[in-house]
Amino acid sequence: MKRILLVLLALFAAACGRPALHSQESYVFGTRVEVLVWGEPEDKARAATAEVLREFDRYHRTYHAWQPSEMTALNDALAAGRPHEVTPEFAGYVREAQDVAAKGEYLFDPGIGRLIQLWGFHDDAFKAQLPDQARLAELIRAKPSIGQIKVDGTIVSRGSTPDGAVALDFGGYLKGVALDRAVAIFKERGIANALINIGGNVMALGSKGGTPWRVGIQHPRAATPLATLELRDGEAIGTSGDYQRYFELDGKRYCHLIDPRTGWPSTGTQAVSVLIPPGFGAGRAGMWSDVASKPLFIAGTDWRRLADRLGVTQVLRVDAQGGIELTDAMRARVKLESKP
Repeated sequence: MKRILLVLLALFAAACGRPALHSQESYVFGTRVEVLVWGEPEDKARAATAEVLREFDRYHRTYHAWQPSEMTALNDALAAGRPHEVTPEFAGYVREAQDVAAKGEYLFDPGIGRLIQLWGFHDDAFKAQLPDQARLAELIRAKPSIGQIKVDGTIVSRGSTPDGAVALDFGGYLKGVALDRAVAIFKERGIANALINIGGNVMALGSKGGTPWRVGIQHPRAATPLATLELRDGEAIGTSGDYQRYFELDGKRYCHLIDPRTGWPSTGTQAVSVLIPPGFGAGRAGMWSDVASKPLFIAGTDWRRLADRLGVTQVLRVDAQGGIELTDAMRARVKLESKP
């Protein structure tokens, strides 16, 4: 969905005869995951990283929207109109996702899983074809939204939405949740310096031998960085773009970022990156780095007003024509590597 190029300087240095950098990769959430730990003994770094990756795998299996999981069990119950009991963790995530969707004026809405499925973006092997127009019109009329779901303790049910219209999909939310959980695990295990990259959602912990972790923001139309910046302790960055999951038909690009208002892929933006400071949203910088870029992407030319509403001050946007726009706070942090 998103891609950030990691620019790592001086990858290895001697530290008591051991490499100072421990690196481990995996494939979770349908994307490449990279975890780097700096300045720790190999066995300590490996054990903590393994715990993080196990937690990522648990999230992936538990909340997968399209393979048998707790999420699909809930979606089946919602489609049938049955109340469904979930775990306290799951209920908490539904409530949090409802809250952040409302703050973003529901331009990011985890309740439009059926629309995502209809467009084929639930599958890695999506086809270059438009969805069934009758079913699309039906879903647009139903206006599915996570706001229509009711959570009473651990009992989740749907409101008056037509049968089969609402389905939860935590894509665009769960990777950010996982970033925050990774940082919590590392702190519990005494890891002070790490970088976690989940398919372009990146969070920094500490530094790399006293040097800030340096990352690059992918150019949406070239295989080069658009910009680079240094991440400070506790900061997270996320990007939404139309260049990872998309298809082209009759010369038109259709990306996976669906506008809930229209039911069609958003077309007014090529990419949006947000830099979230430490402690944002009561310690949810990772989650917000995943979520906030999406409503700003879909908002198009109205992105600045919505960024102000969300309290997100560090934004880089590439418009549909390739023009680059930055907030003042973001301009002070990035170095543009490509001209508009």
